[in-house]
Amino acid sequence: MDLSPVFVLALLFFLLAALRIPIAYGIGIATVLTMAVYILAPANPTHSFWYALTLASQQMCSKMTKQLENFTLICIPFFILAGMLMGKGGLAQRLIDLANVLVGWIPGGLALVNVLSCMFFGAISGAATAAASSTGSFLIPLMEKENYGREYSTALTVCSSTLGLLIPPSNAMIVYAVAQGNISIAAIFIAGFLPGALMGLGLMAMAAIIAQRRCYGTRDKHSFSIYALWTQLLRACPSLLLVIIVLGGILGGYFHASEAAVIAVLYTMVLTMVVYRNVSFREFYELVIRCGIITAFIMFLVAVSLAMGWVLTYLDIPQGVSKALVSTGISVSSFLHLPSEKIVVLLMINIILIIVGMFMDQTPAILIFTPIFIPVSNALGMHPIHFGLIMITNLCIGLCTPPVGTVLFVGCGIGNTTVTKITKPLLPFFFVMILILLVITYVPESWIMWLPHLCGYN
Repeated sequence: MDLSPVFVLALLFFLLAALRIPIAYGIGIATVLTMAVYILAPANPTHSFWYALTLASQQMCSKMTKQLENFTLICIPFFILAGMLMGKGGLAQRLIDLANVLVGWIPGGLALVNVLSCMFFGAISGAATAAASSTGSFLIPLMEKENYGREYSTALTVCSSTLGLLIPPSNAMIVYAVAQGNISIAAIFIAGFLPGALMGLGLMAMAAIIAQRRCYGTRDKHSFSIYALWTQLLRACPSLLLVIIVLGGILGGYFHASEAAVIAVLYTMVLTMVVYRNVSFREFYELVIRCGIITAFIMFLVAVSLAMGWVLTYLDIPQGVSKALVSTGISVSSFLHLPSEKIVVLLMINIILIIVGMFMDQTPAILIFTPIFIPVSNALGMHPIHFGLIMITNLCIGLCTPPVGTVLFVGCGIGNTTVTKITKPLLPFFFVMILILLVITYVPESWIMWLPHLCGYN
């Protein structure tokens, strides 16, 4: 396999990124140039390079348009708008109050409230940055007031906010399903419950250990009350009901994932604009405009990333990477006397994805590397849903790490601190996230696929 197109493509992309060209434009420019040099120019040696470049630009536009014809992508803007309505409508506060009643009475309870609130809000919004901004803007100042420390509170919020990518409905899961092409969105939604819950419990356990050792939360304890739990559960029930409506409707066969996203918006509109009346029509109009801007950026990014994936597939790069990784895994496992090359190959993939996540945001990373690594997972006999959860968990860690950690910078902005100051408090939570990643990677596939199989998905 000729690896020169890969090196040229990567070199162009990182060069454009270093010049601060927006990532979507960088992917598009690098793809067009690679297509012109390695696909069209060799096929028409009598034509000039500029002719090949013009033809590549035309084919790029055609590929981008074709990629956006996938109807499943309609889920993304509607789930984004539903999350925005939830955040604007003050529903995050209701979820925080419920989490406070559930775990706030435990020593170090506010730290546990932080994680649980992000799990609740992530299950509703499906976006990590939305969870960081909605829950962090309230909990970080409150935790600092209760002597948890600003840096520790921000670090915990940053890591907890990524749980929304593993707990459905998740935009990252939708993007992966589109890039993979052969799995049900409902199936990967259901499969995400157990890994998401495990990651949340792991972060809560580490937060409890740190609180115990550092005597955090000595002033925020209160007694557990069944009456208070019932009251806050009733207040938060309409918000939590959204998840039941979306997933229950999909599993019951009443509507598809795309229709579920529309129903989620209608439900949140009624809840925030009619029942609670926390969002006016003018504010709703502003949210729609913001959602449109975000959606335009995401869709353009999806189009150019999938076009890059097509170029890589045309050049047989995924198959070459699969053979190289599997052969390396066989050699290393034989040298170390390991029972299977799968252990080494998955470890190498995890390392690659963590490094990728440090330099690339989740959406382009999923769209570009899914077609590259899917042949590897197929060669290892892995279910694509299991591999998708491994990829998304890796990118959750990437969202918390510099230099392109989106949630990291959002958290630092809300917490009014810097990346340097919260690096040390982040390390224990990084340890937990990597440990859970290894569990998700190496547990038997039957554990990951238990819920989807129970619901009738293969």
